[in-house]
Parts: sequence; C-alpha cells; structure tokens
Amino acid sequence: MSEMDKTSGRKRTKPASSTSNIPNTHGKLPPQAVDLEEAVLGALMLEKEAVNTAIDILQAKSFYKDAHQKIFACIQDLFTRSEPIDILTVTQDLKQKGELDIVGGAYYITQLTNRVASAANIEFHARVIAQKYIQRELIRISSNIITEAYDETTDVFTLLDKAESNLFAVAEGNLNKSYDSMSDLIRESIKKIETAKNQEEGVIGVASGFTALDRVTSGWQPSDLVIIAARPAMGKTSFVLSLMRNAAVDFKMPVAFFSLEMSSVQLVTRLISAESEISSEKLRSGNLRNDEIQQIHSRITGLAEAPIFIDDTAGLSVFELRAKARRLKAQHNIQLLIIDYLQLMTAGGDHKGGNREQEISTISRSLKSIAKELNIPVLALSQLSRAVETRGGDKKPMLSDLRESGSIEQDADMVQFLHRPDYYGITEDEDGNSTVGIANIIIAKHRNGAVCDVQLRFINELAKFEDLDKSAFYNNDLDDGNFATMPVGTDFENQGTITRASRMNDNDDFDFDNDDNDAPF
Repeated sequence: MSEMDKTSGRKRTKPASSTSNIPNTHGKLPPQAVDLEEAVLGALMLEKEAVNTAIDILQAKSFYKDAHQKIFACIQDLFTRSEPIDILTVTQDLKQKGELDIVGGAYYITQLTNRVASAANIEFHARVIAQKYIQRELIRISSNIITEAYDETTDVFTLLDKAESNLFAVAEGNLNKSYDSMSDLIRESIKKIETAKNQEEGVIGVASGFTALDRVTSGWQPSDLVIIAARPAMGKTSFVLSLMRNAAVDFKMPVAFFSLEMSSVQLVTRLISAESEISSEKLRSGNLRNDEIQQIHSRITGLAEAPIFIDDTAGLSVFELRAKARRLKAQHNIQLLIIDYLQLMTAGGDHKGGNREQEISTISRSLKSIAKELNIPVLALSQLSRAVETRGGDKKPMLSDLRESGSIEQDADMVQFLHRPDYYGITEDEDGNSTVGIANIIIAKHRNGAVCDVQLRFINELAKFEDLDKSAFYNNDLDDGNFATMPVGTDFENQGTITRASRMNDNDDFDFDNDDNDAPF
C-alpha cells in the first residue's frame, strides 16, 4: 500500500506491521532474546557441561523462535538417551525427524556454534531466555483475561480461578528451587534438634493433643503427607476434628479443613457437641434444657476464637486445593492442612475421565507436593477396601488395604489406620482386656521414625477422641508387648511404646540400634 509524497512526488510505501496478529501489544514485539537463544544453542553443541547447566533452567517452549524450540527439543532427546550432543548428532537427529529443513538446514546448525566462543556465561544467558518466556506468558494470560472479562457471559469467579491457576502454573513450571549446601543444612538440622531438646514434651511439629501419639510422632512435621485410613463408620472425621480442635484451640495453630463429604455446618455441630459434651443427637433435635444452652455458650468461647478455616466445596480438584491452600498460607499462615477425604477429590485438567487409579496417584503426588511447597503437614483421610471386612480374626487393616492405588502408600510419609475392635463385636483383646470404647491408631508406615500402635478413648455419643488416661502414658511392657498405664512422673527415658521395625520407604526392615532386637522408641 502506498501514497504520494507531497515534497518529492515519489510514492512512499508504508511498512507492514509484523505484530498485527498479537493481541493487545499496541505494535510492540513480544519480549525475546533471539541472539541469546542462538548463543545458548551453540554452546550446548560445543561443551558437554553446558547441557547440565541449562537443561534444568530451560524448556523447549522457553525459546521464542519455532526453529530454536525444535533444536532444543532435539538436544533434550539426545540428553535423555545419554547420546553425545554436537553439530553432527543434532543434525542427524533432526534429519531423522524430518525437521532439518524446517529449522534452516545443516548450515544454520553450523552457524549457531559460530555465535559463541565458549559456554562460560550460559547460565546467565539461559536465565534471561527463561525470563523472556515468563514475560510472554504473562502477556498471553493477561490478554486472555482482558478478552474474557469484557464478555458479559463469563462467570467472574470462574475467570478469577482460571487466572490464578494459570499464573500459578507459570510460576510452578519456571521457578525451580536450587540446591542447598551441606553447611546450611547442618545448621538447620542442629537448630531443629536444639528446638526439640528445649520442648518440654519433645513436640517440634504441630501437636495433635494426644499424649501417646505426640510422643511417637513429635507432632505433625512440616512437609509431611500423613494418610489416615479406615473403613466407613470408624470415626475418621471425628478423629481429625478432635486433633484439629486440639491444635487450634489448645496450641493456637491455624488449621485449614477441606471437607468434601460433610457441610461446614455439620462439622461445626460436631465440634460444638464434643466441646460442650452434649450429644450431637440432642443438638440436631433441639431438645435442650436451659442449663444445656448455657453450657454450650460457656464452653464454645475458645472454639469460636480458634484459627480454623473450613471449606466444604464439593468435588474439589487438586488444582483448586493448591490455589486455596496457597491463599490460606499467605493470608492466615496455616500450619496444618486436613482433607476429608482423598477419594472424593478429582485430579482436574487432562485427568478427567481417565483411569481412576492413575487419577488417585496424581492426587497423592500433588498432595505431597503441596506439603513440600507450603512446608506444612498435610493430613488426608482415605477409605480402605472391603478386604478388611472379609478378613478373619481381629480385622486389623494393612497397607495393602489402601483403596484404589498403591501410590498412596508410596507418597505418604506416614500411614495411620484407625481401628475400633468393638465395632466388629470384638469386646476383648487377646489378654482379656476390654476393647469397648477403645480406638487403636496403627502407625503402619513412618518414614522418619518407628511404627507402633497407640490407644485412644472414643466417646461415641460425642464423636470425640481423647487420651485413654489423661494422667498416663502408654508404654510397652517389655515382657508381653501390651500397653500399660503409667502414672505422671514416671521416668520415660527407659520406657517405650509398642514398636515394630519401620519399613523406611518400603525397603528392608530397618533396625535402629543395629542389633537383632527391636529397640524401644
């Protein structure tokens, strides 16, 4: 397209816009560093160490030019196959894929190595390329948000969640944590050891409020994924509500509770029942005396002020959970995350409608990732298979009973089973002791400690768990291996719990004291 120049009488050609297909850029080119892309690709084909440096920083999509994306993807493939990376191997691999002419031919590959003398600054160059890619992604996401925000048919909350998810995806895919030096790790470990020494009860994590359980676990530890599994009607929800109440009310720890099964009002009613010691049945029916009403109001003051945050979104996906957990961590500094329960979650994204076992595997891996990212313990309830019901004897659950996926067992740092013998009509144990109202917490896997059984009292009318004897500690009677009640003031240093050798990540049995006997914990 041209027009006549008034001064010279010559035709003047208008420059064609090269960015007309890029939305909302106002004539600007997207952020890019093509010269650095050429230098990095050349360095990767010159020096072997350069690949080790850049491979963790860059992805194929980090490059602006399509040709550079294909070349880097080829280098990634060669690296994965442990094959040499140089001009010849890259050229040959691109030729086999039918992409050599698309990227500019063998001549262009050769020219890339002439753009750089050495790989001395490749890390800096690679990080600049990664930053330019993040800038382009932010522009793309922002443009889409603007377009959809102008659409009157768009649901604003769906758009808000989508925007947040896309931004988190950019950050998660590009901001990788670096390694830590041994000296820094030693200092951090010593600090934790000293903190544990100064704690009166030895609890360095988030306390459950159950004496025997806290002595075994030292509290729920940051970055740990804890699976609490049981058959229906065993009291899983009641158990986590009790420990949530203890952490938030007694120890002032902010707790987030995601309930996929019960509404938030139902959960709070249970909490009020346990706190006021008035049965939930009476609370539901409203058949209360005036003194009971006063009792409720006088006892729930601490509960009302507790830093507890309940979300009862149905069909919650891992994607949504991660976004909500991040917000709760940033706004309220939550120290514990509880999910009730794992099998009701969805993986979201491309996993919808896929194999359920693979979806559960994705969910369990994501929960562990959330625990590490936020550096808080994540407690997830899980259902057990019906194999427990068909089993004879005491019907104690095993790791193989975890429902729908073996990856739950692999991803978890700790697996606890909740078992109430009296539910199955078993009113006495092997030694003739009553099991009525007794709940066994079976720690079947403990990545960072010993495995053992802990007994708690279950009050069915209040759906409440508490210590079997609040003035006692349950230790291992070394002769018969049963729990024995010990009075306050007992010297615990030479006492232990019922322990079994920990499988330590499902490897061979691990003996803590390197002898043939199980050491007391």
